[in-house]
Amino acid sequence: MRSLYRDPDYVDDPVTMAYLQSIWQPLLAASKARGELAPEVADVFAWELLLGRDRSVNAFALPGGYFGVHLGLLAVVSNRDELASVLGHELSHVTQRHIARNMAHQASQSPWVMGAMILGVLAASKSNSNSQAASAVITGGQAAAAQSQLNFSRDMEREADRIGFSVMTQAGYAPQGFVSMFEKLQQANRLNDSGGFPYLRSHPLTTERISDMQNRIGALSGISASSHKAVSKPDFDPQMISSRAKVLANPGVDALREWQADAQPAVLSTKGPAAQAAVLYGATLAAYKLGDFAGARGLSAQLQQHLQRQGADESLAQLLEAEMALGQGDGTRAGALLVPKKGDSTSMWLRARVLMLAQAQIQVGTVQTLAAATERLRDWVSVNPRDAMAWRWLASSCESQGRNIASIRAQAQADALEQDWSSALGRLRAAQDLMRAGQWGAMGPDYLEAAIVDTRAREVIQLIREQAVQR
Repeated sequence: MRSLYRDPDYVDDPVTMAYLQSIWQPLLAASKARGELAPEVADVFAWELLLGRDRSVNAFALPGGYFGVHLGLLAVVSNRDELASVLGHELSHVTQRHIARNMAHQASQSPWVMGAMILGVLAASKSNSNSQAASAVITGGQAAAAQSQLNFSRDMEREADRIGFSVMTQAGYAPQGFVSMFEKLQQANRLNDSGGFPYLRSHPLTTERISDMQNRIGALSGISASSHKAVSKPDFDPQMISSRAKVLANPGVDALREWQADAQPAVLSTKGPAAQAAVLYGATLAAYKLGDFAGARGLSAQLQQHLQRQGADESLAQLLEAEMALGQGDGTRAGALLVPKKGDSTSMWLRARVLMLAQAQIQVGTVQTLAAATERLRDWVSVNPRDAMAWRWLASSCESQGRNIASIRAQAQADALEQDWSSALGRLRAAQDLMRAGQWGAMGPDYLEAAIVDTRAREVIQLIREQAVQR
């Protein structure tokens, strides 16, 4: 996990993550309702999503309930159901303890491989004239172990498909999303397929998996073919998030300029309403990334007009406009766009609004806006204590207020959440040194923060010692 957090391709994009979480949380709830998540696992594992700037169509699960999602996957899905099928599959790898079972299976094969090697050595010692017999015994044992591992891997993939299918349908997503997602995976991987025999693959053939899902859909009754979200207005969010993922995954100048060609009226007129929204969103973000702020504003206005004509939700377009204002240093305008509205407390975009509004208030930099940012972020981390980005913005707001100890403590908390315990301890010790020297900052002594720093330092030292013993 430390290596993933430190990877330059790790992305914590509040807008994209908000969309992912809106699909992820119903899947977690459905898995708990089905009894797939035992209480001792549900409470201890992280169940966190990490986003990576990788253009391959993929997602993966790691021990401890961490899940990686590639931007390339978001770039190809066209609805929530397809993404839910992938996340449900990966979730099932963890709930069914496939990683632990795989390690146990590998361990069970080790004696057989070792036995084959010993037999090979014995055969070589008894038959000086036929050295190939020894090689055959050793190679045969290794091949048998490898084949057993491949068979086990395919069985686990089938189980993840089966459990994931049940989880996503119980969460209310359309089961057809599984089939259409497999078809997209097959198309994405067709150039990389080695053409190996089915029994030499770690995953079942995609055609086999599609057929299995179609049979399961046929066996269901009373399952809606539409998404679980009953919306009263057109839902263009999946298409716009797909465009965002494409821009973030491929930020090269040439790729960004291609968006402008797609946004020409002659090209747009050939597309449907959802595709037009996707192109205009991607072109707006691309123009902003290229530094063409005037062009970005024009495209943004065009996007909002299109969404209004279609009666679609404008939240994503408004967040993009606020993002552009922040990028240009206009915190006042960004703050006006992000002012909390009625219903924001339950909005899927709440985290993005909270973090961006705090950033805007820090950017304005007055006593009032800094105090508001600090209060808002403190309220947020009290409810969402594992949000590393929120802790870092809280550190920034405290630093701007001259609250040195609180700022360092928030940075240390963010480092700890990203598994960088040595950096967290270094910051906490630096805060202790400042307290001993009486360098509290412009706001004066803060003994509550001092007590928290001392407590956290002891906790981190204990964690580091435990990890050292485990190693």
